[in-house]
Amino acid sequence: MVASPDAVALREEVGAFELPRDFVRATGPDTVPFLQGQLSQDVTALDVGGSAFSLLLQPQGKMEALLRLTRVAEDEVVLDTDAGWGKAVVERLDRFMLRTRCELEALDWRCVAIRGPACAELAEPPPGILRVLPETPGVPGFDLVGPRPAVPEGVPMVAPEAYEALRIEAGVPRMGAELDASTIPATAGIVERTVSFTKGCYTGQELVARIDSRGSKVPRQLRGVVVATNVLPPAGAAVVVDGKEVGALTSVGESLARRAPVALAYVRRDVEPPVEAVLRWDGGEAPARVETLPLVP
Repeated sequence: MVASPDAVALREEVGAFELPRDFVRATGPDTVPFLQGQLSQDVTALDVGGSAFSLLLQPQGKMEALLRLTRVAEDEVVLDTDAGWGKAVVERLDRFMLRTRCELEALDWRCVAIRGPACAELAEPPPGILRVLPETPGVPGFDLVGPRPAVPEGVPMVAPEAYEALRIEAGVPRMGAELDASTIPATAGIVERTVSFTKGCYTGQELVARIDSRGSKVPRQLRGVVVATNVLPPAGAAVVVDGKEVGALTSVGESLARRAPVALAYVRRDVEPPVEAVLRWDGGEAPARVETLPLVP
């Protein structure tokens, strides 16, 4: 596999990508206590200017949205999530907002993701633009969010395919691909960075706490898949181990670090990685290896 300049920039230098996100502002004197009872993250522990990732859950404990919260003032928090899911966030919060002095407003904001080792050399953003926690843990970088965040001078824009490969390598699930309303958070491997087990109660807490107390044993888990050929399989391709179908690909990309196509897949719990597998789809087949996430340390 020939390394693209975009992939090299993200892994070895620095690159930028406009990340599609929906933004919602929550304001009012009851904002923080209200969100504290709705989100899995400890909102009260977040300093002004700080950001963290959190789960917004259904009362039964399944996913409503994976989102990031940024506390921009004592009684103002900006929530952002994958594009297309902002409306669901507002509707879900509205259902529980009874006699609460908190207003929700959709924001016309954008997100520019900056990734790569050289990002540490970049200057702070101008006033009105927030520098927040990136969605890809373990990868050097940050996100710039606000009304009109600009790409820092000298930083090249990269193609969507290059950023998608980075997301897959990092094992970051996305709404609509790995996450939807049927997802139990523990299956996606996101509980550790989105849930506070020391805060008070919140909506949907019971299922998360119960699964954690049982050692996070769930029927399937999100895994990484490294393809052993240069064939790029489609999302939805079956993962077969020892002749049995044990899962299916959800996202696919081409990895610079692994010099091969890579993918995310939900795989049955009894399949212990690393393990050899075969990927099968209509009209194609490829050897592969199921591995734990992240695919790149």
